[in-house]
Amino acid sequence: MSTDPPTDPPEPTDGTTAAASPRPRPLPATGQPRGALAAFRHWRRTRPFWAAVWTGIGGFVIFFLPMAPLGKILQVGVGGIAGMAGGVVLMAMALLILLMPSQRHTAGVLAVIAGVASFPLSNLGGLFVGMVLAVLGGSMAFAWLPEKPAGRTGGLLRRGRKAAETPVPPVSVGSGSA
Repeated sequence: MSTDPPTDPPEPTDGTTAAASPRPRPLPATGQPRGALAAFRHWRRTRPFWAAVWTGIGGFVIFFLPMAPLGKILQVGVGGIAGMAGGVVLMAMALLILLMPSQRHTAGVLAVIAGVASFPLSNLGGLFVGMVLAVLGGSMAFAWLPEKPAGRTGGLLRRGRKAAETPVPPVSVGSGSA
């Protein structure tokens, strides 16, 4: 007979089973996000994600709204082709905004230009919806900053400065000529 301790985990005393109450895993020591959703959230916050989404949806609307059977597109002529080209350009700018955040200014300006150009070229800019989404996404991409700016250590217009810290300007007496 063996005197080894049992290998089964002890039964919980509060009436629940061990499978029903899993123990929370400790955070990794490296500080990396845990799980796919947390990793996606971290990735999303390092780039102008919503700007790319709105630009891509605007391009999608502008691209697919003039889609019709090939015979009708050929009858429409340049309008149908220009609408599809504008939509493709906007979707490409959305990918550029999303995958290369350092190029957000260029892609944002091009997205705004393509969105406004879609107004006369493609069914009133995708019935205004695509144009508005493209301009919104392009301007959001242009305005996005990669991180919050660091707190300023000094400056002329700092609020909350105490009176003792405020330098007193020299007093001017007379016109300065003796």
